[in-house]
Amino acid sequence: MRRSLSLGVAVGLYGASFGAAAVVAGFSVVQACAVSLLVFTGASQFALVSVLGAGGSVAAGVASAVLLGGRNGLYAVILKERIPVRGWRRAVAAQITIDESTAIATTSPPAWTHVGFWWTGLTVYVVWNLSTLVGAASASAVDPAAVGLDGAVGAAFLGLLWPRLREAWPVALGGAVLALVAVPLTPPGIPVLVAGLAVLPALVRR
Repeated sequence: MRRSLSLGVAVGLYGASFGAAAVVAGFSVVQACAVSLLVFTGASQFALVSVLGAGGSVAAGVASAVLLGGRNGLYAVILKERIPVRGWRRAVAAQITIDESTAIATTSPPAWTHVGFWWTGLTVYVVWNLSTLVGAASASAVDPAAVGLDGAVGAAFLGLLWPRLREAWPVALGGAVLALVAVPLTPPGIPVLVAGLAVLPALVRR
């Protein structure tokens, strides 16, 4: 629970950056908050506002968001057997199936998998949406980068993954190399997907 809350708060605060970025891109405060409430996956949200803010079409923005959000569907496949839910709980679980809730759930002991998933997902959801409101409402007065919110997600993930690098360092190193190669060649957000290809050799060996 402590891991879930600490990660959830750290990542959730990054929602202020999204709120500010959305307003700067031309969204209203209500529109920015609606995107966080309904879409709720940071990479997709930032992709959407980046494309629209740069003058791109709605179709292009939505396509970018869907591409980056597709990984959440893969997370659902991983979690389906570990966290069986039905009815309205399944819809809630789908909404909070994100990087952070999946990471905590899959690195927790089996008896605590569901606790890690729900506590992390709901904490991020609540804090992210509150932070989006604050960031959007104060977009003209606060520079998210100046207070370090632009680095919150990266720092949280590094802390979460660090203990596992001893056993998975080849995959981590391969992902880092692929991402560095992809950064100058692909749009923002795509290098994350490209880095995921580093896990394929390990899967083939298994």
